[in-house]
Amino acid sequence: MLNRLPDAQWNYETAAHLLNRAAFSGTPTEIGALVAAGQDAAIARLVDYEKIPDTTPAPDWAKPDPNRLELMRQLRTATEEQRREMQKNIRIEETRQLLQLRDWWLRRMAFGPRPLQEKLTLFWHGHFATSIEKVKDPYLMWLQNDTFRKNALGSWQKMLVAVSKDPAMLLWLDNARSTKNKPNENYAREVMELFSLGEGHYTEKDIKEAARALTGWDLTPDRQAFRDVPYNHDFGDKVFLGLNGKLDGEDVIRQITKHPQTNLFMTARLWNFFAGEMPNPKLNEALAAAFSENKQQFGPFLKVMFASEEFYSPRVRHIQVKSPVQWLVSSCRLLERDLPPAPIANNMLRTLRQELFAPPNVKGWDGGIAWITTNSLLNRYNYAASLVEGTAPPPSATGAKKMEMMMDRMAENAAAGMGPATIANLLPPGDLGNAQKAVTTLTNRFIQGPLKEQRAQALRDYIQSAPALNESVLRQAVRLLMSTPDYQLA
Repeated sequence: MLNRLPDAQWNYETAAHLLNRAAFSGTPTEIGALVAAGQDAAIARLVDYEKIPDTTPAPDWAKPDPNRLELMRQLRTATEEQRREMQKNIRIEETRQLLQLRDWWLRRMAFGPRPLQEKLTLFWHGHFATSIEKVKDPYLMWLQNDTFRKNALGSWQKMLVAVSKDPAMLLWLDNARSTKNKPNENYAREVMELFSLGEGHYTEKDIKEAARALTGWDLTPDRQAFRDVPYNHDFGDKVFLGLNGKLDGEDVIRQITKHPQTNLFMTARLWNFFAGEMPNPKLNEALAAAFSENKQQFGPFLKVMFASEEFYSPRVRHIQVKSPVQWLVSSCRLLERDLPPAPIANNMLRTLRQELFAPPNVKGWDGGIAWITTNSLLNRYNYAASLVEGTAPPPSATGAKKMEMMMDRMAENAAAGMGPATIANLLPPGDLGNAQKAVTTLTNRFIQGPLKEQRAQALRDYIQSAPALNESVLRQAVRLLMSTPDYQLA
C-alpha cells in the first residue's frame, strides 16, 4: 500500500517537485499557488484537466487529404522526371508540416492550459514510439498524438485498442500488411514485449496466435484511416495467453490487459517516467495494486501516485535528468520568454537527441543519464546562453537527410526571430541591490532546491564583483545557474 504524504510536508519544494514531474516546471508564483491550495487541490488541478477548457486549434492541415488517392494515382502514372519533381514537392510540404507540428506541440507543453495532459502525451509518445521516418505523413503523426492526448487519463484497455488501430502504428509495425495468408508478427511481438508485458511473460506460440488474431486490421485505400477487412482476417481457432476461441484483435488486447503482469509493467513504466527511477519490487507491487484497484484507469491511479509519500522521498527529488524537451520547455517557462522560432527549437532538440515524432527506434528514447554526454552538456550550456541572451545558437551539424538539410536552412533564416529574456523582471525590486537576495531568488526559481554552497558562493562572488546589478550581470548570473549540474536535474 502506498503511504500518503503528510499535509505538513506540503511546501514550496514538494509543490515544485510535483510541477517538475507532472508538468513542465512552474514559476515561483505558480508553485506558491499550489502550496496555498493544499496537496489534494493541487493534484486535482493537474489531474482533473478535462474540466479546464482547451480551445487550442489543430494545425490547419491536420485532417484527411481528399486529394490523396488522386496524388497516389498521379505518382504511379508519372514519368521518372515528373515523379522526382512531385516527390521533391511532397518532401518540402512534409518538412513544413512536420516543423509546424513540432512547434504546435511544444507550445501546448509550454503555454497550454493542461500541462499534465501534454506530459502524459509525451510519455505515450515514448512508450508507443512511432517515427515520421517510416510513417512519412505528418497528418498521421498528429492523429496518433491526438489519440494519446484523448486517452491519456482513461482506461488501459481503451488506450491499447486505440493504439493498435492507429494508422501510424499500423504502418510503423507493419500490421497493415498482415493477412490470413501471411500474418505479420511485428506488432504482435512488440505489443507484448515493449508495450504491455515485457519479455518472459508470453511464448513464441502466443506471438504467432496474436498475429493471426490481428490480421485484417488495415488502412483505407488512401492510407489515412483504420478499416477492418474481414476477408483478410483469420477466423480459425486460436489459443492466446490461455484464452481459446476464434479470437480477433480486440480479444487479444482484452486478454493482455487481464494479465496480472501488465499492471506491474505499466506502473513501473509510469513511475520511471514521473519519478525518475524504476521502482523496487515492493513499491512496484503497491503501485500495481493501486492501478488494479482503480480498474486500470490512469486518472485515479495518478492521483494516488502523486499523493504518495514515496513520490516525494529525498531519493526521488532532484535526481531526474531533464529530457531535452523538458529542458527546453521548462527553461522558456522559467525565463518567462517565448519559445525560439520553430526551426531553431527543432534543431536544438535534434542536436540534443530528442526530435519529437522521430524516436530512434521502436523502444523509444533511453532517457535518464543517457541524455547527458560531454557534447550534450556543452550544447545545453550554449543553448542556455541563446535563450537568455536572445542570440542565434551555434549551427547544428548538417544532417545527411534531405529533411534535416531543409530544416537547417530554415533555422538559419529564423535566427533573427530570437529575442532576449528580461531577467530583471523576474526579481522583486528589493533584490536588485542585494547579491544574497538575488542569488536566493534566482536559485528558488531555476533550481527549486538546494544549490551546492560552492556554486552559490561563486554566484554571489560574481554578482558582488560587478559595478552594478544590471540586466547584463543578471543574464550572466542566470547563464551560470543554467550551466550547473543542478539545473540539468528536476
